[in-house]
Amino acid sequence: MSAIAVSAIAFVIILAGVFVGALLRRALPSHHLAEDAKDVVRLGTGLIGTIAALVLGLLIASAKSSFDTQSGQIQQVTADIVLLDRLLAQYGPEARPIRELMRRAIVPLVQRIWDAKESDGAKEAPFAATSISEEAFAKIGQLAPQTDAQRSLKDRAIKVSTDLVQTRLLLFVQGGTSIPTPFLAVLVFWLAIIFLTFSLFSRLNPTLITALVVFALSASAAIFLILELGEPFRGLMQISSAPLSNALGPVEP
Repeated sequence: MSAIAVSAIAFVIILAGVFVGALLRRALPSHHLAEDAKDVVRLGTGLIGTIAALVLGLLIASAKSSFDTQSGQIQQVTADIVLLDRLLAQYGPEARPIRELMRRAIVPLVQRIWDAKESDGAKEAPFAATSISEEAFAKIGQLAPQTDAQRSLKDRAIKVSTDLVQTRLLLFVQGGTSIPTPFLAVLVFWLAIIFLTFSLFSRLNPTLITALVVFALSASAAIFLILELGEPFRGLMQISSAPLSNALGPVEP
């Protein structure tokens, strides 16, 4: 389910808490809404509100950190590809077939990382490198340097290609960081309880309803941000694939 759909459901549930509170206000006897009851409920609501605020803050910080990490890894992959191509260009014409293979491997690489059309079940499949990338990696090891300069360039190319593979594996292992469903359900329940108490001791009027709608929208927007940041290769806030797709131009003749 998309982040927009989940956050919309959360918004409806949170807002439903407001109307449940209004119904309880009408149904409960007046002595149940006395000042001492209000004080106890407000204290409990304050506790739940503090916990929910801490959890939301920590989740947003964690999701943003994960998003920045994976964005940095994409930048590292792009930089390694460009550097590897430059090293092979300096090696000489013997490395030209490898450079051509690298250009053919970029499109499958981008599709595997972003893969917006792939099902969740397919995303859980074991990691498998493309045949083109494996062939390019093998051909780098098969280079037969004739000079010290070529030998140094080959060693550097092997190191860069190894770093490239390791970064790609990290991207595969990390995957998405969406909130587990039970955790999300508890968080939405806390927020619904908080909004229920808002209308339990206050008469609803157009101004109050408008304010509560804005508050509920803000809370669900925080959940939307967490879910979106947890899926950096899908959704409205996905990392751009353009730098990686355009990392290499045509091989010089």
